[in-house]
Amino acid sequence: MSEILAARADILKAIAQPTRLKIIEILREGERCVCEIFPAIDEEQSNTSRHLNIMQNSGILGRRKAGLKIMYRLKHPEVLEIIDLASVILKKEIHSKNDFLHAV
Repeated sequence: MSEILAARADILKAIAQPTRLKIIEILREGERCVCEIFPAIDEEQSNTSRHLNIMQNSGILGRRKAGLKIMYRLKHPEVLEIIDLASVILKKEIHSKNDFLHAV
């Protein structure tokens, strides 16, 4: 059981970083070349590649070579559900805090 919990934690850690979330949002629209990803998220190519490798090693991303290009895609689109659920929780928290402030 502890191995399963550790594996789950690794997946969550792999997406729990702002740059990686930006990359996932870019890949929400479909497969992209690393040459398209790093300018879109305003990061250096080496830093972007490091983040892509972390997510690929955790099983979140898949990649393939297309000539000289390396193409990345979401290997498991379910990761978008996790991000979308985090957004729902964030919105509820914001509303809850706003309701509290208006009640004071």
